[in-house]
Amino acid sequence: MIEQMSLPESFISIVEQTYQPLSQIIIDKASSGSSAAPLFVNINGAQGTGKSTLTAFLKNIIESETGSRVAELSIDDFYLTRSERQQLSDDVHPLLVTRGVPGTHDIGLIESVMQALSHRQSCNIPRFDKAADDRHHETRWSVCDEAVDFILFEGWCNSSPVQSDDELVEPVNELEADEDVEGIWRRYANQQLKEYHDRVFDHADLSIMLNAGEFERIYEWRSLQEEKLRQSSGDTQHVMDEGQLKRFIQHYERISRHTLSHLPKNADVVLPIAEDHSITGIIQKDA
Repeated sequence: MIEQMSLPESFISIVEQTYQPLSQIIIDKASSGSSAAPLFVNINGAQGTGKSTLTAFLKNIIESETGSRVAELSIDDFYLTRSERQQLSDDVHPLLVTRGVPGTHDIGLIESVMQALSHRQSCNIPRFDKAADDRHHETRWSVCDEAVDFILFEGWCNSSPVQSDDELVEPVNELEADEDVEGIWRRYANQQLKEYHDRVFDHADLSIMLNAGEFERIYEWRSLQEEKLRQSSGDTQHVMDEGQLKRFIQHYERISRHTLSHLPKNADVVLPIAEDHSITGIIQKDA
């Protein structure tokens, strides 16, 4: 799997020291429960923290170790279509045309897929095309036609804490100060985040956080991703320049900063990430 994902051979130490022990924590959690439903694991990680890689390896290891079936989902695949976000920007606030914050996902679709998986029913799982900034046609959705025993759901705002009204008053960056003067956009996103908790996040059996530690690292890591994409593909049309990236990341800044400050105290398992991108340990709540 390391070769398939074009990862260096040194990555095997991350698998042995982090991914395998974490997989065992998940397997043990499922074994200790009495519910007949699949174990629902919610994985939080800011941009560039490696949550997609982590989730893929967890699926592979759990299936290999237990013979169980694992559903692997990303909140990014549940973004509203471009036309739906355009309508939302007309009805609520112009910033909602940009995918990212809670309110730009189809929470009803997330809920219906989760319910189907939880009841061991077949379902179709959407896929989102980030290059086209739109959802793939249903003919390209994934089909889950067998009952699963584990649901791994990853996303940048999964389980992110909701803010109080007082915390929403002051803007956190230029984007909010210049384009959300009245706070309509950030209040809407915060209210939608609360709904995400009520309808999906709070139903998780286990919450995991990849902890970047500092928001500034998120911007640096995303910058590196864009540069690597530019060098490897020569694609300048879909790669953001420095100014575009700065503005894009500001859409995520408020929730990301609040998550980094508060989620480590609430998540069941926290994986601290060092500046060099290495995971430095596994911290379990009450362990």
